[in-house]
Amino acid sequence: MSAQLSQLGRAGEAPLIDIRAVSKSYFSGSVATRVLFDIDLAVPRGDFLAVMGQSGSGKSTLMNIFGCLDQATSGTYLLNGVDTLSLSRAELATIRNRTIGFVFQSFNLIKRMSVAENVALPLIYAGVGRKQAHAKALVELERVGLKDLAGRTPNQLSGGQQQRVAIARALVGDPPLILADEPTGNLDTQTSIEIMRSFQQLNEERGITILLVTHEPDIAAYSKRLMRLKDGRVLYDGPAAEGLRQLAHSHEQAALTPPHQSSPARLGEA
Repeated sequence: MSAQLSQLGRAGEAPLIDIRAVSKSYFSGSVATRVLFDIDLAVPRGDFLAVMGQSGSGKSTLMNIFGCLDQATSGTYLLNGVDTLSLSRAELATIRNRTIGFVFQSFNLIKRMSVAENVALPLIYAGVGRKQAHAKALVELERVGLKDLAGRTPNQLSGGQQQRVAIARALVGDPPLILADEPTGNLDTQTSIEIMRSFQQLNEERGITILLVTHEPDIAAYSKRLMRLKDGRVLYDGPAAEGLRQLAHSHEQAALTPPHQSSPARLGEA
């Protein structure tokens, strides 16, 4: 294991996420398609950042880079003080397991396993004994109010309950960072509110850094900070309330602008 990984958790007050001039291109033969352009971002510990953008804006690609599921074509990405672009696949898997908890739109729970077994899985992958992993899973399930359902399977739970199980699974290894990719996309309005309040509580009471990808302004409103992307570039990075105000204003202006009407053809023109 590299010396860099041995420094995990001892990065002092440095940003938890620190990316500089990050670009990403996908290649098909000799043809390169660039999807991210020179992104700079520093996320301090304890931040709650929402990333917004339309389909094709690059937000999913950026989330994959944040989560060490993909690597940038150029630039630098320090995660908890570690230069991720210099790591092997095995080392990337290690830093993911130690540093990041993932919450996905589709929950990604294993149907044949119990709720407790699903939550314990990251610890099992990390080499923790099954008895200890199960005990820690029950602790996290109790925190999300689902300890009594530990023996059920995911298909016996509601969508909101499944997402809370996914949150417990993300937290079981005590990571400093949660990456949530459209975590309310499959949930109704009331359940979405409950899930977002859970994220706020994790951020405020446990100091966990939250990085959330969403296309919904009402979900982004729960965050402290907002980044808006368009065509792989940063349009805005600042307080969430101000960013959402600007977004709403731009939508209002677009709605007030009359559609372009072509001038009527003059006599003699085809």
